[in-house]
Amino acid sequence: MLLDGLEILGVGKNVLEAMLRVPRHRFVREDMKKVAYIDTPLDIGLDQTISAPHMVAVMCDLLELSEGQKVLEVGAGSGYNAAVMAELVGKNGHVYTLERLETLVNYARENLKKTGYENVTVLHEDGSAGCLKYAPYDRISVTCAAPEVPKPLIEQLKPGGIMVIPVGDYFQELILVKKDDRGRVTKKTKGGVVFVPLIGKYGFRHR
Repeated sequence: MLLDGLEILGVGKNVLEAMLRVPRHRFVREDMKKVAYIDTPLDIGLDQTISAPHMVAVMCDLLELSEGQKVLEVGAGSGYNAAVMAELVGKNGHVYTLERLETLVNYARENLKKTGYENVTVLHEDGSAGCLKYAPYDRISVTCAAPEVPKPLIEQLKPGGIMVIPVGDYFQELILVKKDDRGRVTKKTKGGVVFVPLIGKYGFRHR
């Protein structure tokens, strides 16, 4: 059921196989487990959601994730998206995922520990500012919508790196950001999306 219809999106086989290896029901609330594998966003509390499988697939595909990469995720949520990316970067790669809500930091850590993802680190941080401690990153995945692409995230993206980020307020677009080997940045729109807002110094101040 999880992959029903996802093949027609043109998503790479490696992404689909990674998603099959992640037990999505282990990353949702108890009352949501029966619908864990339906292609829809699910409420995880505190006005936050776990993204629909098709959106996870599309974003992971755009990121061109591969073995050994260092990834920054903004918006840990329940830890599900980080788990999928961890599958794609393998044991030699690492995912650093940032979350501003302490309750969700603990929730994501617990879920990832129970499912055995040792190559994911959950940090209690303002994701809009990124995380200089582990920068630069090969890939950056932002799972909440910013008013514009935050400058710190562009700065923390490694030359040759890729970032995917939703941008906008009530009308949002998914933006593919690439930095070439000389540090030049290009941005391409990949379609309309709906995400919760990125709250923080370089995001929305409040909603």
